[in-house]
Amino acid sequence: MAADFSLQRLDTSQPDFQPRFAKLLQFDAVQDAAIEDTVAAILQDVRKRGDAAVLDYTNRFDGLQAASMHQLELTPARLAGALAGLDKERRAALELAAERIRRYHERQLQASWSYVEEDGTLLGQQITPLDRVGLYVPGGKAAYPSSVLMNAVPAKVAGVAELIMVVPTPRGEQNDLVLAAAAIAGVDRVFTIGGAQAVAALAYGTHTIPQVDKIVGPGNAYVAAAKRRVFGVVGIDMIAGPSEILVICDGKTHPDWIAMDLFSQAEHDELAQALLLSPDGGFLDAVASSIRRLLAQMPRSEVIATSLRERGALIKTRDLDEAAAVANQAAPEHLELSVEDPLALAKKIRHAGAIFLGRNTCEALGDYCAGPNHVLPTSRTARFSSPLGVYDFQKRSSLIMASAQGAQTLGRIAATLAYGEGLQA
Repeated sequence: MAADFSLQRLDTSQPDFQPRFAKLLQFDAVQDAAIEDTVAAILQDVRKRGDAAVLDYTNRFDGLQAASMHQLELTPARLAGALAGLDKERRAALELAAERIRRYHERQLQASWSYVEEDGTLLGQQITPLDRVGLYVPGGKAAYPSSVLMNAVPAKVAGVAELIMVVPTPRGEQNDLVLAAAAIAGVDRVFTIGGAQAVAALAYGTHTIPQVDKIVGPGNAYVAAAKRRVFGVVGIDMIAGPSEILVICDGKTHPDWIAMDLFSQAEHDELAQALLLSPDGGFLDAVASSIRRLLAQMPRSEVIATSLRERGALIKTRDLDEAAAVANQAAPEHLELSVEDPLALAKKIRHAGAIFLGRNTCEALGDYCAGPNHVLPTSRTARFSSPLGVYDFQKRSSLIMASAQGAQTLGRIAATLAYGEGLQA
């Protein structure tokens, strides 16, 4: 495979660069009609039949034989047992990662504020946490304890009173790493359900599962379609696309390091995107050689090869300033600045989910344990959205308390504007 592997090369000095680059960035998240129809039917059924529908779909899709919803809820003792059963190294890694994530997100807490005008009128903003949040976590053989920590810890820092986790267990297979992460993060209740039926249960509520205010966490196409449909009934974090990484390098980092950084996201999915920008054409050649040599050693080499072939590229720029401009156009989920002075270059970046500064900061650190959240905007949505954070689990209420004098002044202004709008009452 490595011998005939080819990676797209682009050059910003070429007249056709912009249309080729725009085409490369395009990701058509086509909504499969069959999936949409299936999800719509499941949502309607759960809304109508509640627990009975959830039970039916869980037994059918996950190969279970549960007779009641009670059998699908894990006890706090089960979570504590999963944590206690971990070997020391894994437990320490989870606990240290959780502590770093907690410490970072505590700095995001917003506080209520108010001020009093000269006439005694008080204006302000009151910050309150969401009451109840639902967290979707992929289950079965897939182990995403980092996803549990990244979603649950900020919610708890925000003061969310109840956090309900749903995680499918195909054929009854429970993942102790995921359950241990739930115990560490302070998840309150865990149900072994998944798919669109889990999203519906959280969004509408059933006899057993209370309705939540917001649903966060990743899932498959059915989960994404369900979250899209229930938005408005409840809040959601985002509809995430395939993973992305864009690396800007001055040509002075070891090419093997850069190749592995590109692999780190390409291995997620055949649709993932990995881009490298550099003003040094010889360095791009060196990275291409590293990719060919290292690819065969990767357990997920087929996925990486498809991702790089279909959506990856090595791009030569005139200089680092132009590389920053191209990166802003891409608005990537993950942006690495593998350059001599990353802080200076970072000031020229306007659109990126997370920025990794310097040669020693590989993207994987952010995925697991650095502290900032790994739930990031994809598909160029970093132009207008941000990483998941404490602020996603808090809401704001305006405060207005008019004094007697303030009511007289404001009343005249309001009356003038209201009559102008034809709203005399």
